[in-house]
This record gives sequence, structure tokens and C-alpha cells, in this order.
Amino acid sequence: MTAPTPLLEAKGLVKRYGRVTALDHCDFDLLPGEILAVIGDNGAGKSTLIKALSGAIRPNAGEILLNGSPVQFDSPNDARAAGIETVYQTLAMSPALSIADNMFMGRELRMPGLMGKLFRKLDRKRMEDFSRQKLAELGLMTIQNIHQPVETLSGGQRQGVAVARAAAFGSSVVILDEPTAALGVKESRRVLDLIQEVRARGIPIILISHNMPHVFEVADRVHVHRLGRRLCVIDPKQHSMSDAVAYMTGAAVPEGVAEPV
Repeated sequence: MTAPTPLLEAKGLVKRYGRVTALDHCDFDLLPGEILAVIGDNGAGKSTLIKALSGAIRPNAGEILLNGSPVQFDSPNDARAAGIETVYQTLAMSPALSIADNMFMGRELRMPGLMGKLFRKLDRKRMEDFSRQKLAELGLMTIQNIHQPVETLSGGQRQGVAVARAAAFGSSVVILDEPTAALGVKESRRVLDLIQEVRARGIPIILISHNMPHVFEVADRVHVHRLGRRLCVIDPKQHSMSDAVAYMTGAAVPEGVAEPV
């Protein structure tokens, strides 16, 4: 049985900041329909990898492939145009704007005809209806008023809106950077449910997290990042959380893998 072709792949990525090498010939692959967790110690290069995949930075060397074809992202907008949406830890939302305005920030819909083309009037009803539909699809209709400012929402609701926005526009890949880092137990549970609901819709997810119980609960595979490169990919059903922590900290080396120098 042949292995599935990766949907998103990176080969030999290198990113240097002066004398500091953040990515050292790093490889990466995301399979269709999976939740891939990316774990690593602080400073391992996880964020740099994600920024390269999402267009926030350009690597010095290496290539990125989407559906088997080489791509080059000069900005996050290029990645978004290719269907790759990222939810950063800061959420990148405007607290004073409404839920619908945040959902469509940077891609607002305009009225059809002369009003939209000449006067650039926004089609607020269409944006609000679309936002309400996407929130309902992910079970977030505890948010009753689509017009309420994001700053009035709880942490879990804000995270839910950010995930719904990514799921609505991320036709290829959704990247989640520490989505439960600042949330309580109940809100974290809801975000994990959201992740599984997005995957159930056929959208693969890259999950960056330090929370090992969350990683081992939802991930299909775990990419272990160490010293700027992929150390190994493990199956959470065949490895323990202790194994994963030992690999990412250098306390142990996976069988058959040479420790980077």
C-alpha cells in the first residue's frame, strides 16, 4: 500500500538571522485530512517553520510544495490565497470591531453593482449571514449577537471566532499556534472540539502546542522539532508523552535517528 502524497511539504528549509540558524535544512510534511502536532523546546525553531509555511518569512534556502507543486509565498496574503490560514497565538483580531468585521478583516465583501464598485459600500448583511453560518457550523451559536465587539467575548469565544475564520477561508490547511495556551479547562475543551470538527470537514490541521495531553488526544502524528530541524515523526498511539518530551529536550534520541550537531 503506497503512502499518501503530502498535501503540504517542505524540503531542506534554511533560515538564518545573522549568525543564528533558526531552520537548519528542515523537512516537513502534512498529509491530507490529518491533525499534525508540532512540538519542540523553546528556541527549537517551531515558530520560524510555521512562519515560513504561512508566508510571514521567506527562507534562505529550500522549497515548499503544496499539492506536489513548488510554491513561493512572499507574504501571508500569498499563503491565504493558496488556502492556508493561520491562527496566531495573539489571534490577530481587532477587539473594538464586531465578530463579522473580524471574520472578514482584509477581505470585506462589497455591494454588487455601482454601489460596491464606485462607492465601495460594504455588503454587511452578506458578511453577517456568512459569519453566523460559519459559527453555527462549528457549534458556536452561544454567541448570540454577531454585531457585538470581540472585546466583549470570553477567551474561549474569541479563540472560537479565530478558528471559525480560519476554517471558513482555509480551503487547504489551517495552522493553529498554541490555541489553548491562555485558556481555562472548559474553554480549552471547546477549542479541542473545534479542531476535531474542522478536521471532520476534511481540512488538515497543523497544531503547535506545548500541552502534551492535548497533543496526544487529538493528533494523528507528532512532528518533533529540535535544533532547527525535524528530529522525527512519531505515532502518539505507539509512543508515550514521556517519550515525546525526552525526544524534544534531547534526553533521549529515537531509534535510528542521529542527533543533530
